[in-house]
Amino acid sequence: MKFASIIKKGAALLLSLGLCMGLGGCQSKEEQTLDLSQVEFEQLVEQAKGTTVSFYGWGGDELINHWIDETFAPLMKEKYDITIERVPMDIDQILNKLSSEVQAGKTDGSIDMIWINGENFFSAKENDLLYGPFTQALPNFAAYVDETSDDTCYDFAYPIEGYEAPYGKAQLVLINDSAKTPETPSNAQELLDFVKKYPAQVTYPAPPDFTGSAFVRNIIYEFVDPEVFMDMEADKETVKAAIQPALDYLRELNPYLWKEGTTFPATVSQQETMYMDGELLLHMRYESYWIATAIEQGMCTETSRSFLFDNGTIGNTNFVAVAKNSPNKAGALVAINELLTPEVQASRYEELKILPVLDNSKLSDEEKALFDAVDPGPGTIAQEELLEKRLPEMPVKLVPIIEQLWQEEVVGK
Repeated sequence: MKFASIIKKGAALLLSLGLCMGLGGCQSKEEQTLDLSQVEFEQLVEQAKGTTVSFYGWGGDELINHWIDETFAPLMKEKYDITIERVPMDIDQILNKLSSEVQAGKTDGSIDMIWINGENFFSAKENDLLYGPFTQALPNFAAYVDETSDDTCYDFAYPIEGYEAPYGKAQLVLINDSAKTPETPSNAQELLDFVKKYPAQVTYPAPPDFTGSAFVRNIIYEFVDPEVFMDMEADKETVKAAIQPALDYLRELNPYLWKEGTTFPATVSQQETMYMDGELLLHMRYESYWIATAIEQGMCTETSRSFLFDNGTIGNTNFVAVAKNSPNKAGALVAINELLTPEVQASRYEELKILPVLDNSKLSDEEKALFDAVDPGPGTIAQEELLEKRLPEMPVKLVPIIEQLWQEEVVGK
């Protein structure tokens, strides 16, 4: 899949930026889209010197916050004289803010970079809130990313078309303590046996919690081939008919779950607290190596470990996008390009246990060594096994329908 390109002369870039930042106009889509196809990246670097890039994203992970503030921001300041201003905010608040500014015609907006994916990217792109396409202007995207990979071309089966760049990979893993429960259920039937053996000590977060919703979709994949959903119409009755075996199974679990399936933890954080307090024997995270950090920080016992179903678990890529009315598009693009260096990706892998997004075949031996030297930590699954058992995310348009069906057909049933 080739990204769409912008074909006006790149020499107009600096002039366009100056006009848009100095005038109240630039309301049309053509005027708000900067021409990148013939612009040298060095021009963007030069223009971005001495500027500030606002980086909006979820702020609920202190390790990630610390990495941005103490590793990435100093690097950008030293290397490019760019100040990274991290703005912690839930993604729905970010998109509400962006939408309000764009609808009000504010061309000099508050947001430059956005940490985003899935339903939120779909919504932002469909509502023309993002700047792009831009990945064709990033040297490191061409040098290190597999531009043909589904993980690069699609976000929850929705075409990206150059409107976001990969940031990190994640995959759903199940977690238990081998000292308490030696079993690791390898499929839906074994999970049912597990909850029957340990009644009231297993549950999952309630969709639309991100992790809980992913777990439900993963159960669906235990009964229905993922390919069935790729071209499915977003019709409630069609979706219900396809996932009925999974809905039946989830209802069968209920009597043996915590609170007998009449209620569920509202968030993965709530479930996490219950697991760490010993109230639950099974946990799950949409972060492949979360368990290593949890063990190292004393949040979980050293006998805790993550595991997968034999058929695999759902994985996705999270991305970084640029706001349509970003006042510092040049700075944002320089920052995103830096996020795609082997050094930065290896740093995130080592410090945050986040799977890298680079194409290993494009790396030099020295660059490969950066990743080979990283120890993912205790309780983790080898990256090769994770990728081998990585299942695709469902089309984004089906996710809210499945969440609604779960609420109607499973809770308390």
